[in-house]
This record gives sequence, C-alpha cells and structure tokens, in this order.
Amino acid sequence: MPSLNGTPLSCEEILERYGPLVYRMAIQGTGSVADGEDVAQEVFVSLIRGDPAFTDDTHLRAWLIRATANRCKSWGRSPWRKRTVPLDEFRDAAPPPSGGSGVLEAVAALPPKYRWPVYLHYIEGYTAGEIGQLLGCPRNTVLSRLSRAREKLKDALKEEWT
Repeated sequence: MPSLNGTPLSCEEILERYGPLVYRMAIQGTGSVADGEDVAQEVFVSLIRGDPAFTDDTHLRAWLIRATANRCKSWGRSPWRKRTVPLDEFRDAAPPPSGGSGVLEAVAALPPKYRWPVYLHYIEGYTAGEIGQLLGCPRNTVLSRLSRAREKLKDALKEEWT
C-alpha cells in the first residue's frame, strides 16, 4: 500500500481523495469517457502495485497528475487505439445536445502540449511554476504554451460566436 509520511493509505481513501482529479484529467487527456476510465484505472493500479512512499499530500497529488498525463500520452501512441473503429449501432446515433458554450470542446481539441497546461492552470488551479514541475518543462515554456493556447482558443471560439 502507498504511504504518506510513513502512514499506509487505504485504497478507499486514495480513491475518495484523488479519484475525481485523476478521472477528470484522464477524460480530458483521452477525449473519451470510456478511455478515460481505463486510463484512470491504470493509474490507480500502478499506484497500488508500485507501493511508493510519499513525503506529503502535494507529492502524492503531483505523482498522480504526472502518472495520468503519462498514461494519456501512452494511450495516444498505442497501436491498439489506432486500429479501433466505432460500433455500428452508435454510428447513426444522434449527437449529445450541446448545452455548453463549446469551451471544453475547444480545449479538448488542443494538442496535448497546450491542453495539459490549460487544464492544470484553469481547471485545477496550478501556477505556471507548479505545472512546469509536474510536466517536466521550464516555467517560461508553460507560460508560452498557455499564451499560445489562449490564442488558439480565441480563434476557435471566435468562429463559434460569429
């Protein structure tokens, strides 16, 4: 079992505390609820099997964010994913109603190098320095990617509003 400051954490406690974060990130990273569920499950299985020791809550949270981002990258490169096709019965299904403003769809359409900083900054509330540590890149790179992502979102959403 993973431990926090030498105290073992139960699976239930980990899932209750961090499940929503990992689940949201996995769905955002894969663009699909079903694939997001698979990725989230893989992250928690690797956490339990790995049996790591964490110094504090922030360390555990950072490990989960990094592991989720890495699993989503692996999912995107998977040859299995490239060979799948939609089920015939869902091909003619009506699209879900769009009650939102399209912002989340526009964020999901961004390339991963822009999507992750936007998600971590605007949804999870991390600073550019913290995002840089989580993603393994310099703070200024994160700031550049946030700026470029805002421009891409502005262009994408401008078409929707005009």
